[in-house]
Amino acid sequence: MRVFHRLSTAHDDLIHDVSYDFYGKRLATCSSDQKIKVWDQNDNQKWELSAEWKAHSGSVWKLAWAHPEYGQVIASCSFDRTVCIWEESEDEKGQKKWQLKAHLVDSRDSVTDIKFAPKSFGLRLATCSSDGYIRIYEAMDIMNLSQWTIVEEFESQKGTSNCICWNPSSYDKPMIAVGSNEPYIKIWEYSETARKWVQIDTLTAYPIGSTISSGNLNSGSSSIGNSGIGGVNSNSMNNLGSGIGNNINSNINNISVGGGVSGSLNNGLNSAQSNSVGNGNIGSLNSISGNSGLNSNSLMSGANSSINVSSGNNSIYSNNFDSNSDGGSRAIHDVCWAPNMGRSYHLIATASKDHKVRIWKLSSERSRMELKEVMRKDDHKSEVWRVEWNIAGTILASSGDDGNVCLWKCNMNGEWKLFSLISGEESTEDKYDR
Repeated sequence: MRVFHRLSTAHDDLIHDVSYDFYGKRLATCSSDQKIKVWDQNDNQKWELSAEWKAHSGSVWKLAWAHPEYGQVIASCSFDRTVCIWEESEDEKGQKKWQLKAHLVDSRDSVTDIKFAPKSFGLRLATCSSDGYIRIYEAMDIMNLSQWTIVEEFESQKGTSNCICWNPSSYDKPMIAVGSNEPYIKIWEYSETARKWVQIDTLTAYPIGSTISSGNLNSGSSSIGNSGIGGVNSNSMNNLGSGIGNNINSNINNISVGGGVSGSLNNGLNSAQSNSVGNGNIGSLNSISGNSGLNSNSLMSGANSSINVSSGNNSIYSNNFDSNSDGGSRAIHDVCWAPNMGRSYHLIATASKDHKVRIWKLSSERSRMELKEVMRKDDHKSEVWRVEWNIAGTILASSGDDGNVCLWKCNMNGEWKLFSLISGEESTEDKYDR
C-alpha cells in the first residue's frame, strides 16, 4: 500500500484519536490542543473540514460516534475529568452546528476511554478513568440528550483504567473488557440475578495454547495474586508501565473502524472497512485504502499537521515470529472485541506496552468460561497502541510506535499470520515480497 494523498489537519498538538462514523463517510479527530474537528468525505473521495471547536479544558483523549439511529452524536473524554456529549443540529439559518448537550462530571480523575454500547442495549455510554472506576450512562429519553443518568458505577481495579470495549454481540448478556496498567484485562458481565456487573474472567499473558478456566478465578478479584492462578502472584504486578495519560509525549497510535454493512470508505469498495492509525508528531494523519473485502485504513505519521491517504493492493507474506522475547512491562494500551459472525466463541485483541499484539479466544465449556491465547506477535518491535477488527472479525489491524500498521489474518490451519504491513514513511509498495 502507498500514500497517495495528504491533507493538513491544522491541529496544534498531538492527535490522540481518530474516529469514523457508522458509514465511514465522516471522521472526527481530537488533540492535545483541546479541539475536536469533524471531516466529511466529498464526492471526489477527498476529506473536507466541516466543523471544529474547543471541546475541553485539557487534552482530549478519545472520541466515539453513537449509532446513526440516534442522530449525529459524538462523545468525547478528556484529561479535565469530564465527558461531553455533542449533537449536530441546524440553527435558524439552516446551518449545521455541533452543540454541547451534556457535561458528565462524575469522574475523580482523567477519563481515558469511552465507548457506546451496541444499539440493542439502548443509548448507553461506558467510560473508564484513571480513578479505576467504570461508569455507564444512559440517555433515558433519546429525544433529549441533555439528560443522562449514571446507571452503573463500579471499581474495576486499583489504579488507572486505560481502555474499555463492549462485546458487540446483541445475543449475549452485556459484557465489557477493561485494560489497565496491569498486565491483564478484566472481563465483566451484567448479572440479571445479582442486578450488577460481576467479573467473570481475567486475561493474562500466558503461553500460546494455555487455557484459563473461570472455575479457577476469584470473581471480583482485582489482583492476579488473589485469583488462584498457579505461578502468578501479586509481586509480579510491580513496576508496571504508565498508561496513555502518562505518555502524552509518546507516539499515540489509533485505529478506528468506521463504515456500516453497506458502506466502505475512500474508494467505495465492497465490504471495505475504514480504520485510522496514529503515530506521534503534531497533527499528522494518513489514510490508506485496500482492495475489496479488506480494510481501508488511516495512518497518523510524520509531522506538521498532515493527513496522508493511500491506496493499493495488499501483499500476502509470512515471517518468522519470536513470541518469547522479553517485552518488560505488559500494560494494556488498547482492547478490541471482535464482531461475532456466527462463531461459537469470542475473539479479543489487545495492544500492550511489551511490544506484543495478542488475540484471546473466550469460549464456554461445560458452563464454564475458558480463555486461550491464540496469537502473540511482536512484529512492531515497539509499544503497540491500538488494535481494531474489520466488520467481520476476520482481519485485525494493529499500530505501534514504529509508525507501521500490521494486518493479521487467520489461515486455513488456524494460525494468525501477518499478511500486510503499511508504513507511513513508505511511498511505494509493500515492504515485503509476496
